[in-house]
Amino acid sequence: MARELAAAGFCVIAVARKSTPELASAADEAKAAGRGAIEFRAADLAQTEQLGAIARDLRREFGPLHGLVNNAGLGTSGVLGVMLDVDIERLLHLNTLSPILLTKYVARGMMSERAGRIVNVSSIVASTGYNGLSVYSATKAALLGFTRSLARELGSFGITVNAVAPGFIATEMTEEMTQGQRDQIVRRSALKRLAEPVDVARTVAFLIGDAGRNITGTVLTVDAGNTA
Repeated sequence: MARELAAAGFCVIAVARKSTPELASAADEAKAAGRGAIEFRAADLAQTEQLGAIARDLRREFGPLHGLVNNAGLGTSGVLGVMLDVDIERLLHLNTLSPILLTKYVARGMMSERAGRIVNVSSIVASTGYNGLSVYSATKAALLGFTRSLARELGSFGITVNAVAPGFIATEMTEEMTQGQRDQIVRRSALKRLAEPVDVARTVAFLIGDAGRNITGTVLTVDAGNTA
């Protein structure tokens, strides 16, 4: 996402507990290309009491924020009956509470500017069941309701609010899936393949950019037709 947004000319502020070699490489590419930029700021978004300060500090350092992409999350799986309470609470906290609170503080600045883009990264399991992902599905379904209602709240300020619902994609969250499970998903997909991270990134860039200025309160599914 950072790479695609930088290529579109945006200054991207990546916020996470730690950087990665991939992010550093993308930042170097943006600098060499002379278009856009990628900055990194360390923060633990699970520490919700710090989110107001994070939003305030970023605005002070970089100026008005044009867009917010709520992409941080946990993919912890488990059958509900045997999941540890602490794991359930961690999922609900980071996947649902953190993006809602961060959006609250970022949206305040956007309301002052009367412009902005908010994109919440949900999942296809928010609307279709998958064994062992009941709690994760609940957190992602919550983001869809949040997206639709917030679009109504912020529309008069010129702010769009949308969600992207990726299907099963080869990322750290799906590493525990077996090859058989992956093959089954491919067989069920209309395009007979898995979507890739770049497909999600380009969808986010579309919504953040000028092309998405009249799209709000909707969900764009990126799953190679798995739920078609």
